[in-house]
Amino acid sequence: MRAQQPPGGVERARLRAGAAAFTSLAALAATGLVAGPAVGAASAGPCVLPRTAAHHSLGLDSWNRSYPRPVRTLDAVMIFLSFPDAEPLTDPAVLAADHFPATTDFFTRASYGRFTLRPHARHAWTPMPKASTAYDIRRDWDAGQRAAYLRDAIAAADADVDFSRYDIVYLVADPDAPGVDSDATKVVNLERPLEADGTEIKRVVTVFERHPPDRNVLAHETGHVFDLPDLYHRPEDGKGDWDTHVGDWDVMGSQFGLAPDLFGWHKWKLGWLSGAQVVCVQGPAARPVTLEPTDAPVPPGGTPGTRLAVVRTGPDSVLAVEARSGAGNDAGSCAEGVLVYRVRAAVASGDGPVEVVDAHPGTGACRDRSVYPPLADAPLAEGETLTVPGTGVRVEVADRTPSGDWTVRITPPVLH
Repeated sequence: MRAQQPPGGVERARLRAGAAAFTSLAALAATGLVAGPAVGAASAGPCVLPRTAAHHSLGLDSWNRSYPRPVRTLDAVMIFLSFPDAEPLTDPAVLAADHFPATTDFFTRASYGRFTLRPHARHAWTPMPKASTAYDIRRDWDAGQRAAYLRDAIAAADADVDFSRYDIVYLVADPDAPGVDSDATKVVNLERPLEADGTEIKRVVTVFERHPPDRNVLAHETGHVFDLPDLYHRPEDGKGDWDTHVGDWDVMGSQFGLAPDLFGWHKWKLGWLSGAQVVCVQGPAARPVTLEPTDAPVPPGGTPGTRLAVVRTGPDSVLAVEARSGAGNDAGSCAEGVLVYRVRAAVASGDGPVEVVDAHPGTGACRDRSVYPPLADAPLAEGETLTVPGTGVRVEVADRTPSGDWTVRITPPVLH
């Protein structure tokens, strides 16, 4: 049984009577930031967090150029690996269809059409020189065995694949081979890049999924290729809830999430939102903002309106506010409304760089479908107010406009 709602939870305020006046005030929103994730700190606005040495840091004052930036078409080769201790039971074309076009479609929707992931799936199996059991494939893989697997795979494929043509490499193991462990699917970042066809291969997506695979698994792993962190919490003993940080609300938290579209902060970092779509809330006064849902599509040739509001809360932390509508990648969402979450740039992947603030800590939702029901109803609804614990930031939701936007008032903390 969950505890009663503590202080800092949502308040039901009777704001609807003033909604019309509030909507007109929202046009006076704060000046948007002018810096995107690849802009240097000298021109960055006050809500842009600095990129730190943390693995997959969510600072966005600069882009880590060792990662491909997904603001153009990127080409990915998908190589299918067979082993001498197993005869493949599934055709490569069937395995490719497990992931594409679904993964391409996910990123097309998430990026508002600014990024296209173009797959190039091989049509035949590439034989590996050793049995699948020889590599000791598992989640926490021995570094030496993993390196041997990658060297053998790239060498085996090099005769037929021109690696210089591709931005991303997917190595897909025969799912029915006896040594293949589906829990070992991950992105491997190489301290010493492999070289093939005159190009450096700095990271590889190793796919060990069963057929059919986990939903959205390749979207999650490809997110790491773009320098996005793991947002789940891994229990020390491997048991218990993994999704306490963000629940269903981002594919980097769970590929099974009901609303797996990427957070607005991620979209800003990747270059899909610019400073023109971000409001930095500063000063002592409450600031009205009209937010378009981050998951809503953008008409062809159009650009998003304001989709993210940010309040600086510390040297390496902010509070982010965005609307989620149950559109696009969030079509299976359990709740719509205004989502509030903390972002910390100095916290490494897997250690909680993002935490959703639960506006309804005494309740949950969609217990039969959600990866973490206590956060499934985290967003604020119309007429609700949240004072974020530990920050003094107050977020009030007035209403939802006829066009589907959300009108909110954000009060920054009082600084002494």
